[in-house]
Amino acid sequence: MRTFTEAERQEFLAAKRVAVLSVAADGRPPASVPIWYDYAIGGNIRFTTSASSRKAKLIERAGAVTLVVQHDEPPYQYVVVEGTVVGSEPSPPEVQDAIAIRYLGPDRGRAFVRDLDHPDSTLFTVRPDRWLTADATGAY
Repeated sequence: MRTFTEAERQEFLAAKRVAVLSVAADGRPPASVPIWYDYAIGGNIRFTTSASSRKAKLIERAGAVTLVVQHDEPPYQYVVVEGTVVGSEPSPPEVQDAIAIRYLGPDRGRAFVRDLDHPDSTLFTVRPDRWLTADATGAY
């Protein structure tokens, strides 16, 4: 098994994949949930969640998260990013739309955001600090 080059890991993270976000939880195992996210090569990771959710409160308190993004069929590949939360603000509707459109396409993405049950969405911005990667292509 080999590690990704810097360019490969950034391209892998920039591809449309669901991430698993983990954040420290007081006295409990880390809270881990699947999320949609936005990432441009060389930039920060952005995602939204309800401001009143347990996840948002834990992120605010911890100030750091871990994201796991994987290709879960052979050949197995993954990127793990540990990052610092560098931004937290009410989520602009255009950002919510952009993230949903990334995963669902224009019509379904806008409809998804329009039907959301939590208008109090928070946009979190995470700076990648540490990367861990694995690529099993050609290993088996």
